[in-house]
Amino acid sequence: MARIGRTTGKKQTKKSSSKVAKVKSKIAFSSYKKAIEYLFDRTDYEKAEVVRYNVTTFSLERMEKLLSLLGNPHVKFPTVHIAGTKGKGSTATMLARMLEANGYKVGLYTSPHLLDLQERIAVDSELITENEIRDLLNRAHAPVEKMSKTDPPTFFEIFTALAFMHFVDKAVDIAVIETGLGGRLDSTNVIQPQVVGITSLSFDHMTQLGDTIDKIAMEKAGVIKKGVPVITVQQDPAAMSVLKAQAISVKTDLIVTGSDIDFSHRFETSREHGPHTRICLTTPTSKFEHLRVPLHGKHQAINCGLALAMLDKLRSLGYKIDNDKAAAGLDKVSLPGRMEIIYNDPRIMIDAAHNAASIRALIHAIGQNIPYDSMIVIFGCNSDKDVWGMLRELQYGADKVIFTRSNSPKAVSPSDLADIYTEICGKMCQYAPSLGQALQIANSAVSREDLICITGSFYLIGQAKTRFLPQQEPVLTTV
Repeated sequence: MARIGRTTGKKQTKKSSSKVAKVKSKIAFSSYKKAIEYLFDRTDYEKAEVVRYNVTTFSLERMEKLLSLLGNPHVKFPTVHIAGTKGKGSTATMLARMLEANGYKVGLYTSPHLLDLQERIAVDSELITENEIRDLLNRAHAPVEKMSKTDPPTFFEIFTALAFMHFVDKAVDIAVIETGLGGRLDSTNVIQPQVVGITSLSFDHMTQLGDTIDKIAMEKAGVIKKGVPVITVQQDPAAMSVLKAQAISVKTDLIVTGSDIDFSHRFETSREHGPHTRICLTTPTSKFEHLRVPLHGKHQAINCGLALAMLDKLRSLGYKIDNDKAAAGLDKVSLPGRMEIIYNDPRIMIDAAHNAASIRALIHAIGQNIPYDSMIVIFGCNSDKDVWGMLRELQYGADKVIFTRSNSPKAVSPSDLADIYTEICGKMCQYAPSLGQALQIANSAVSREDLICITGSFYLIGQAKTRFLPQQEPVLTTV
């Protein structure tokens, strides 16, 4: 400052201009489009057809090095960590909304997204902007390029780092972090959280995580850390055994809703709310009675109980929590892609169910909450899923099935899905090479009181949601 103050005249102006130009030349991305193109050009295991699951492919050491070059943003704010097979995003969102309602500035990191990358990072329910992503990538560019000479960071590692940087920029009081794949080797597993939550465990990503429930549980249990309390829900006995053994090995407490915590739920219908579920949860420090679950289905009641138990644990750690404010925050929860009606004539629902347990829960929840004469299911899924398990469950709820494929490179061929489905249950089905053609078939068969349900893949329901955005014309009859 003093040196600039002593320099005057045209000479000083030229020098300042050259400095500004030099700074501008260091900016890697002048637009969001260029920044995103760079990001999507990184290795993306969410889209890769074949993924080797090991400490080289999913390297916490590489993630820690990237964060170190960025100033270790992940240690500059408190966190909670949520792992599991299904319900992670719902649980994370419910917990975040209850914390926000209690006056905390809350970061939320989830994956994947339906329509836009911005959905993955939010602070107090406000999504990160395109300009903020561009600016963060400009700051991260040099460290990423430095590492890329020997051990390039992946798409998910970079974006996770951007989330941590954004939460520092926004000075969050706490961040709710959802794991991506697994837990043990997940890029988010560099944090030291206040509390860990583990949602229901079932078969998913079996190629990477293992083909038995105990193997999958072992990967998920990798988020359990010494001295950090862990809360989970009722699990398969084999999965629970693994979680308990891991908690004991790192000398921490494992708390189970419905066992260590008094938890119950009941389904009811009212004029004000229609069909819904209410829950009660009681601990030595909290008593939540007859709270309405904002999302449909027994599985969401279980997720809500976990979110409440995590909130209660934060209370015991010194966070000021008012139960009435928490309930008000819970009432504000809405989650795209979870039993979401995206069109009304005919009724079209999308749901992100992407494993056998989720399909089972979806069919049960639709039966309880959505009146219909006949249900047409448009289904597509990826090859790294429990395809046979999903199709076994599908037969119990679908009156008509149309198989199609999403735009994912890992999508299973619709004709292969049809062959497997016929082998499983012997029922007639149809298949179409695209979602548009599947919708044409469904539209020709649907009546006023029927329901079209699109499910099986985040990619597929994202495509469906895009087709029915409010600003667009209805696209039931176009490919």
